[in-house]
Amino acid sequence: MKKGEFCLCKYTEEVDSGIKFVLLMHPKEVKKNRTGTGWITRISLKNCEIVEGLDFSQNERLNQLLSDPQYYPVLMYPGEDAWTASKEGFKEEVNGRTILALIIDSTWFCSRKIIQHNPALLQLPKVSFDGSYRSIFTFKREPRPEYISTIETCYYLIKELQPVGLANPQANPEPLMNVFKQMIKNQLRAENERILGLRPDIHQMDGKYRKLKEIPNF
Repeated sequence: MKKGEFCLCKYTEEVDSGIKFVLLMHPKEVKKNRTGTGWITRISLKNCEIVEGLDFSQNERLNQLLSDPQYYPVLMYPGEDAWTASKEGFKEEVNGRTILALIIDSTWFCSRKIIQHNPALLQLPKVSFDGSYRSIFTFKREPRPEYISTIETCYYLIKELQPVGLANPQANPEPLMNVFKQMIKNQLRAENERILGLRPDIHQMDGKYRKLKEIPNF
């Protein structure tokens, strides 16, 4: 393996979405600094940052952002009480402020842990999708088909908020999906090389997975 052969830097293009994204990253996710979609999201979005932790109630940076009057904070979370792009009154509620979109970045199990440790997050206004989406992240299996990755969440939120004037209408969010697709191809390629014996098994369960993966032609 050549050093840097799977580097995604050349596929990354910064997107100025007009939204302030904050990824609430579980400490276990922080360790995935080369493969987690949260890290790719951060470098692909202008005005995006990662706040690490499990209990955010005393997090100085998050509290600073939440109290900043230029922002309208929302938690990306489904529910009947969640705002969507098409819900009447959403734009008036935002009232010219920049949307501060908090997105929990973790495995689904650890995401529940974050919610349990931070009940105050559920007191924030929530935002969800109008549309129904399916992840293209074929390298991993989600608990439910409608669960999508962090980078896909940001992509679809930008796309839905642009027509109603709550995201930068001039922004092209496609670079988010472009780098994500390349990441998927890289992971599948590396997995096939492992199966073919070109890379060592590094996980306890690797020996059970010996079927070559089809690499999609996105």
